[in-house]
Amino acid sequence: MLKRLNTVRYTYIRSLLYGLFLTTVTLLAILLSVFVLFQPGWLDVTSIFITILLYICLGVFISIYVGFKSSSDMKDRMDYLSVLITQLSRGNYTSRVYFSEEDEIARIGDELNELGEKLQNQVRSLQRMADERAEYAKSAHKAATIEERQRLARDLHDAVSQQLFALTMMSQASLRLFDRDPAQAREQLEEISATALKAQTEMRALLLHLRPVDLSGQPLKKGVQELVAELRQKCQINFQLKVEEIEALSATAEEHLFRIVQESLSNTLRHANATEVTLQIVERHNELFLHIADNGSGFDVNTDERKKTSYGLKTMKERCEEIGGTFSIRSQVGAGTHIDIRIPL
Repeated sequence: MLKRLNTVRYTYIRSLLYGLFLTTVTLLAILLSVFVLFQPGWLDVTSIFITILLYICLGVFISIYVGFKSSSDMKDRMDYLSVLITQLSRGNYTSRVYFSEEDEIARIGDELNELGEKLQNQVRSLQRMADERAEYAKSAHKAATIEERQRLARDLHDAVSQQLFALTMMSQASLRLFDRDPAQAREQLEEISATALKAQTEMRALLLHLRPVDLSGQPLKKGVQELVAELRQKCQINFQLKVEEIEALSATAEEHLFRIVQESLSNTLRHANATEVTLQIVERHNELFLHIADNGSGFDVNTDERKKTSYGLKTMKERCEEIGGTFSIRSQVGAGTHIDIRIPL
């Protein structure tokens, strides 16, 4: 009931009744002043109060009638505006309202019509941008695939190919020395064994990059667990794994984090000579914490040694920043490497 009394129609009626009250008080004051000062014969207390009472009754009736009549048009126009706003809020940006009057309400209607047109144009722009973004994503995927292939080819040439060539040369030299100097041939065989092990490690790291770029619909926890399980079968590394199920993480963020883990483990296999790796993905205080550490050889982050893993570290940092995270790395020669990533949820 109280809410109904706050409508435009009742506001009109209240304003008219308030004007009636002020007019009544003024008229009563004038009549009483004339009666007290001049005391005319035609004016007495009874006639004053009868006049005021009739004036109030007539004024109340007229105020209610005029209030209803004059507010009907205003209420209808306000209802039109309310319907238009509701339609705009529901996404129907083609709705319009038109008034023949030239007042403030008509101006508000014109501004709402202009707003609907702008919203409609923005929706068209967003749809066009979505289409362009999809095409750009396809082009970017192709470019990334080509870049990754070129990188793998370069790594195969720079690392595995040279090691295989060295193995060939050392094995041929060992065959020639086998009869003349067995001791030296034994030393070269040991070098061949170490080089072969290093080439095998390089190849495993490169094969790690040939895994699917995305999680193929799997959650991050399962994808990381399968990745580590595969490495456990192929590498003599002790993995300490702790991965929590994080529901607030988007699919895009999961894919980026999976690729960061993949890149980090690849660097560990190729450069760290580690025997133990710790991998943690946990949620703390509306943030995701990713911690990767190894007990490998480490490196000085301020020297040229970092160039060995600079490409992978740059890629991890860029992926982290794309999903709004922070990336930090700590490493010392002989003390392993620690990577810490924080992603707000």
